[in-house]
Amino acid sequence: MTSRKGTLFLVLGPSGSGKGVVMQYLKRTFPDAVFPVSCTTRSPRPGERDGEVYYFVSREEFKKKIHNGEFLEYAVVHHDNYYGTLKKQIVDALEDGKMVIREVDMQGVASIREKLGRENTCAVFLTVPSWDVLKERITRRHPENNEEMAKREESFKKEMEFAKTCDYVIASREGEQDRMCQKVAEIIRRRS
Repeated sequence: MTSRKGTLFLVLGPSGSGKGVVMQYLKRTFPDAVFPVSCTTRSPRPGERDGEVYYFVSREEFKKKIHNGEFLEYAVVHHDNYYGTLKKQIVDALEDGKMVIREVDMQGVASIREKLGRENTCAVFLTVPSWDVLKERITRRHPENNEEMAKREESFKKEMEFAKTCDYVIASREGEQDRMCQKVAEIIRRRS
């Protein structure tokens, strides 16, 4: 695809690595950036509202959007839920020269780079020191059963390998969230 005027910044990492904290910080720091809302078939967690971070849709509705070519990328995550990045809002913003910041999973990065070109994207991976640290964070946030935790551990291993393909890797350490957020913001300022 041809080069666009804007840049798409992709924030990714394992569940519990601090992506939500970073995204909230970036929304305050870059109020003129575009923060697209994605679609998922998973159920809302306590406090989540439709249209803020996700559009919560049925599997049937998600599949209809796939059929209509509405996604820049989509994937099945943790073996059962669909997640997808809607195409129009991102492509239009990039063509207008705007900065777009998007939380995405590793499957989405490859698809987005293929469609938009690597020169239009910057992938920032948030990592944690170990599976044990991540497991503790996940359990504190939202307790999961053993089967779900096993799926997340398998995903964690794959994500840590994928980190090597990202443009930047930033450590997510306990008590250092501000530092992590500032590092991501600095990368965005340099690459914009």
